[in-house]
Order: sequence, then structure tokens, then C-alpha cells
Amino acid sequence: MKLWGGRFTKETNQLVHNFNASISYDQRFYRQDIEGSIAHVTMLAQQGIITSEDRFAIVNALREILDGIENKTLVISDEYEDIHSFVEATLIEKIGDAGKRLHTGRSRNDQVALDMRLYTRDEVRHTDELLKSLLEVILRIMEENTGTYMPGFTHLQKAQPITAAHHFGAYFEMFKRDRQRLSDIYKRMNYCPLGAGALAGTTYPLDRDYTAELLHFEGATLNSMDSVSDRDYLIEFLSALATIMMHLSRFSEEIIIWNSNEYRFVELDDAYSTGSSIMPQKKNPDIAELVRGKTGRVYGALLSLLTTMKGLPLAYNKDMQEDKELTFDAIDTTKGCIALFTGMIDTMKFNPQVMETSAKNGFTNATDAADYLVNHGVTFRDAHGIVGQLVLHCIEKGIALDDMPLEEFQAVSPVFKEDVYNAISLKTCVEKRLTKGAPSKKAMAEAIKACREYLDGSGIE
Repeated sequence: MKLWGGRFTKETNQLVHNFNASISYDQRFYRQDIEGSIAHVTMLAQQGIITSEDRFAIVNALREILDGIENKTLVISDEYEDIHSFVEATLIEKIGDAGKRLHTGRSRNDQVALDMRLYTRDEVRHTDELLKSLLEVILRIMEENTGTYMPGFTHLQKAQPITAAHHFGAYFEMFKRDRQRLSDIYKRMNYCPLGAGALAGTTYPLDRDYTAELLHFEGATLNSMDSVSDRDYLIEFLSALATIMMHLSRFSEEIIIWNSNEYRFVELDDAYSTGSSIMPQKKNPDIAELVRGKTGRVYGALLSLLTTMKGLPLAYNKDMQEDKELTFDAIDTTKGCIALFTGMIDTMKFNPQVMETSAKNGFTNATDAADYLVNHGVTFRDAHGIVGQLVLHCIEKGIALDDMPLEEFQAVSPVFKEDVYNAISLKTCVEKRLTKGAPSKKAMAEAIKACREYLDGSGIE
């Protein structure tokens, strides 16, 4: 069955049908299509456009179709052009002429706009829930590692000492922003396009606000042309997914480095690693690498939809059918990556002693050695040069600043005294950084408290 055809005298060429059809992928929002139809006929009956008897018959049959699909007793057939055609044809087969009244006062244009919006709204919520689970794991790691010292990096060069809690806290902030973006998208997209018709509304006395209420929208969209041609919410969602994947990719890159033999900061659980078919010693961070690799796939979906939309005149154009496959794939990819990444870091083990030794051997306390001199009256520029000489001396001897004898400190600058060792210890370097957002235990305790309060009170309303 086609939802059109009276004007045509010939059957569609099979290749044209296949090219035009979308049921192979839009069948995934069968539930949203049926829920939208139930709301639509409920409104039609309230407005006296169809009878209560017809509404009762249609709603019951639609619920039977939904149960049949979910119980797998009803198979969605690809002989239909799209999920809308399948549902309506099955409905008419069940109840006859009453089923033909389902489509009164609507077009496939506003119907598909509704289905995609309902589906996307559900997926925004689900993505948010996955991110919240990831943040719970990150926060647990932060709470357990406020005293796990490690080097902080710039340019992939060891820079200053921090803690694992502080490092993971940076990603907490990134994923928190991702959730805030999802919340903003949800609020902006949560308006109902049903009743917009093909592009110019309808002469039937629809109550669009009632339909919106039944479907838990904030209200009805305000322009019928925009209602059927708007894909901004998808572009925004894909942009948010691309940003999430970028954050996951950055994090994965660091875990791949930390897991290497050269760093050994972490060890990944066997369940989230793979081996080599030829090299028996290998334990590869494949999950992290795949997350990093799949990021480009989500970027591609965003760029593809932007390109599709850039030249389309108002209102609906068939080009817009291209929004579905790539969006579905991007959603599935991102959700899968979040879930796997969460499991990977939740089971990952730290090597605190290796991390601390790396911080020491990387001269991450060099800035604090310079600050020591400044606090004893040396100008910062001179202190910078003095400590640079000390670092060069240590590199030549293959030792850390902490291992240099006091007389060698004093040979470069007599300002150094015995208390320099306490001043440049990793613990001192970290714990004296007390400003908001810094890595000290005191500052991290405040940050962790704020993170916990955020998680306890956050979520899409």
C-alpha cells in the first residue's frame, strides 16, 4: 500500500521504489509512529472530526500492532515504502474503513517530523543517562585518587605535578558540559510539529496544543513550514554527539599512552583488552583505539547533514530523508562508545608508584624550585635561569631534582638551604596549590563536593 497514487497511472519502477523507500531504517521508530497516531486520533475525536467509536477501534488496533511488533508476532514488511505505510496498511487490514480515517488532518511531512522528533527526544535522554553513569565512575576515581601523584603535561611534555583525581576532574567538567548541551537541545526541540500538514496547516479544526500535551511536548510549533522542514535539532544533537566523541577520543588517547610499556600508569582489565594473533606478549587497548577511531564516523554524520540541508528551499524536500540513517548510526555509535568506555575505566587499575616516579623524573617540581628562590628574594627571571641550570645538571647525571645533594644546589645558588627538599617534594608542590580548581586535597575536596551535588541534582526535566 502507498499513501499516495490516485494521480498516477503506472506502477513505480522497482528500482525507483527501492531508492525511494526508507522502511529498512525508519522502522526503528515504529513505537513513536504509533504513539503519535494514537495522540492524533484522540485529538480528532475530541474535536468531533471522527467518532468516538472510530477512535476506540483505531487506538485498540494500533496498540495490537505495537504489541505484535514488540512480541515479534508481526513482521514489518519491506514491501512498504516506509513505517507509516506499513502501520496504516496493517490498521486498515485489521479494522477496515475506520482505519482509513487515521490520516485525517495530517501529512506524511508532519508525521515523519513528529516521529523523528519523538525518537530523537528519547535518544537525547538515553545519551544523557549514559553520560551520567560515566560521570559517576569518574567521580569515584576522583574520590579514590586525591593522593595519587602524577605528572601533568603540556605539549605531551611533563610540566607540573598533579593528581589522578585532578586529571580525571578535567574530564568530569567536559562531560558535564556535554550533558548541559543535551539539556539545552531537549528544551529547544520539545515542540510538536504534528498538525502542520504538508506545509500550510489544514482546514480541519485541529487542537494542536492538545496533541502536544498528549505527547508531553511543551507546546505546538508556531510555523507550519518550519515544522516540516526543520532539522536544526538533529544538527544540534549530532554536534553534541561529535563533541562527546571528541572528549572520549582525547581521553582514549591518554589511556592508550598511559597503558603503554613506556608509561605503565594504568593497566586495563583483560575484559577490555585484546591480544595479538602472532605476538603472545601483547595486551592491546583496542576499546580505547576503536573509540578514538569511531569519532570520525560521528563527525561525518554531522557534516553530511549540514551539507544536505545547506541548499534546501522551504518546505519539505525528499533530501531530508537522508537525515535518518546517518543520525541513527551516530547515535548508536556514540552510545556504544560511552557504555564501553565507562566499563573500561571502571575496571582500570592505576600504578601509583610508577606515576609518582614519572613526575619526579620529569622535573615537574622545577617551577616550585624557582618559586623557592623567589620567596628568598631572587627575581623570577634569575630563578628561572638558575633552575634551568640545575635541570641540565640533573639530566647529565641521570637524577631527579629531589636526588641532588645540597652542596650541588648551593654550587649553582647559595640561596638554597636544607628546606628546599620539602619545598620541592611532590606532596608540597601539589598541596600548596589551594586556589579553586587546583589539585591540592583541599581544593579537590571542594571540587568533588560540587561534582557530587551536581550529579545528585542533574538530569533532563
